[in-house]
This record gives sequence, C-alpha cells and structure tokens, in this order.
Amino acid sequence: MDKKLRVTGGIFGLTAVIIGAFGAHGLEKVLDASAIATFETGVKYQMYHALLLLLIPVFALSEKTKKIVWVLLLLGILFFSGSIYGLATNELTSFDFTKIALITPIGGTLLIVSWLLIVIHFIKSK
Repeated sequence: MDKKLRVTGGIFGLTAVIIGAFGAHGLEKVLDASAIATFETGVKYQMYHALLLLLIPVFALSEKTKKIVWVLLLLGILFFSGSIYGLATNELTSFDFTKIALITPIGGTLLIVSWLLIVIHFIKSK
C-alpha cells in the first residue's frame, strides 16, 4: 500500500506542476483573471493532497486505514480539482461543465473525510 500511495502522490504532484504551468502560460491569454484564479485553486489543492499522499506511508496507520484514505484522496482530487479545471475552462470547451458542478463539493467532502480519518487516528494513537 505504501508504494501505491507514493506512486499516486508522485503522479498527482507531477501532473499538478504540468497543469499549473499550462494554466500559467497557456491559458493566461484566453481566460479572464477570475477563471485563472479558479484554475489555480484546483492546482493548489491537487498539490497539497499529492504531498499528503506522499506522507501517509510515514504515519503509523493500519493498512485498512491507508487504503481508505488513498481511495478518498484519489477520488477527492479527481472530483474536486478535475471539476474545477473543467469549470474554469468551461468557455473553451464544447462540454458544459456546469452540468456536473455538483462533483466539486463531493470531491471536497471526500478530501475533508480523508483528513478527518487521519486526525482521528492521531487522537487515538498513544
């Protein structure tokens, strides 16, 4: 499980840098400042949670808890950051991402629950 956490964290970190660079250099001329700021929020949250994925193997969590947190973070990042990328660039695509905007708070809730599980573990640990 630790290897899966590290690889997933590395992939999300790598893609956060690539997506962030694309946003900063490829979208600055085609999106307004508000849409760029929204896009950057998605990148920040992806990177924060990529770093968390890299740290989880250091925590003394059970394998079951690690797997649950991994799934929550994986889906949370995809739903939260992924939908934010779509919403921020909505005017550039033929798909209307506002139709699936409810995915954003679902993703955010999954990220919150993953943090909550980690905090509960820390409180219970000796």
